[in-house]
Amino acid sequence: MKKVLKFLCSRLVIISLAILVQFFFLLFILLKLSSSGGLAAYVGLQLVSLIVVLWIITKRDNPSYKIAWIIVIMLFPLFGGIFYLVFGNKPMSKKQAERVRRYAYTQVEQSESISCQKAREELERRSPHLKRQSDYISNVGPYPIWGNTQVEYFPVGEDFWQALLRELEKAEKFIFMEYFIIQEGKMWNALLDVLKRKVAAGVDVRLMYDDLGTIQTLPPQYYLQLEQAGIKCAVFNPFRPRLNSAFNYRDHRKITVIDGDVGFCGGLNLADEYINAHVRFGHWKDTAVMLRGDGTWNLTMMFLQLWSYRDGKDADYQEYRPSGKIYGGEGFVQPYGDSPIDEFNVAENIYLQMINCAKKYVYITTPYLILDNEMTTALIIAAESGVDIRIITPHIPDKWYVHAVTRSSYRQLIEAGVRIYEYTPGFIHAKMFVADDEIGVVGTANMDYRSFYLHFECGVAFFHSPIIQTVKEDICKTMEISQEIHPDPGERVPLLRRLGRAILKAFAPLM
Repeated sequence: MKKVLKFLCSRLVIISLAILVQFFFLLFILLKLSSSGGLAAYVGLQLVSLIVVLWIITKRDNPSYKIAWIIVIMLFPLFGGIFYLVFGNKPMSKKQAERVRRYAYTQVEQSESISCQKAREELERRSPHLKRQSDYISNVGPYPIWGNTQVEYFPVGEDFWQALLRELEKAEKFIFMEYFIIQEGKMWNALLDVLKRKVAAGVDVRLMYDDLGTIQTLPPQYYLQLEQAGIKCAVFNPFRPRLNSAFNYRDHRKITVIDGDVGFCGGLNLADEYINAHVRFGHWKDTAVMLRGDGTWNLTMMFLQLWSYRDGKDADYQEYRPSGKIYGGEGFVQPYGDSPIDEFNVAENIYLQMINCAKKYVYITTPYLILDNEMTTALIIAAESGVDIRIITPHIPDKWYVHAVTRSSYRQLIEAGVRIYEYTPGFIHAKMFVADDEIGVVGTANMDYRSFYLHFECGVAFFHSPIIQTVKEDICKTMEISQEIHPDPGERVPLLRRLGRAILKAFAPLM
């Protein structure tokens, strides 16, 4: 009973109720207008919806996202168009988006070095098709490719946590941390103790966390406690009781940068289930990588770009550059970021390029498999062309409705030759791609609409790096303890289940 009361009095519930009140008030006004305003108001509202539908058709948004909204507007023609303007349209102005991109390009131009040029030239000599994939990240991201970077891979959260603690203890200048979820407990409390000691030693410690991501895991105004301890703190996109679509844009990145030379990235948030100190959905399988060397610079830029965007001030990037120390390291790394405030779907397009360019195999791990037409088509064409496509998803879901949509994609993919496994021990949260022993990605982007279109995401692409084989071997070991899905061709899915899946799939882009 106490838990129920605590939940009902939580900030999430209170703000959600406030938004619902505004929603129904808007609905009441529109219905009142249509009933009391006579034929003119009725026709006017329907005309607004028609114009909005025509506008949606001309936009550059993903077709599945557009179709989902068109269905909503067709079902509720009196107020569907107004609801799209409030909830569906991007609130970010072109001026704001251009400012962020222009500032990013300025920093990239200043960061270009002989190391980047050599990396590009060597990659083009060895694999022109990989050079084209790298160029996409460089040109659109914009994030350059680097050599002189050592890489370490962590197949479970426990290993990542211990390595992170060790590296934080070595910090002398600055620590930047950016995470979607933080929760008080064994993992975060140990990290926080180190951060407090480092602040006392004069280290510049900055932490950014997403407000909605932490709304149920941190006390209200937790940032004040951190600031009192000397930690500079930023809460990204505060979740407020106001009716607009801005709350959809979340900071889903997981980044730590230490003194410019060491960087962490991967699927792990800072909560106890990620290190299996608290069991929620069976064994939690997650992964991360640590960079040591020039490649860390891209992660530093990502953090400072979002930090600057959040507080409206341009940072002096140059004082946070890598030391220039020679670390060596085989192959090349290219950390990249993705943003919902521009028209470039960087994370999804990197995945699509890997699938489309693969000659032998593509192995994938993802907690969610909610695919748009482009991704479905790419996977099917690759599989039907003889490429070995394998995907691992969770067996124990964290969200039943998302898992239902994930499973609804299985049959079509399997019939085309894609092999799908479910991680039987529990929940796999890792987001990884590896292809042809030549290219791999470890990052934060799930294979769903939120990651591809509504979240700030990041990842690290590897080219001709030994880490690719390490990731592949870990995925293969994970398959061995996972259950391969073999749908029965004669099995008839009950009508109600098919109907439910169809509805969920139709509105998946809006989840």
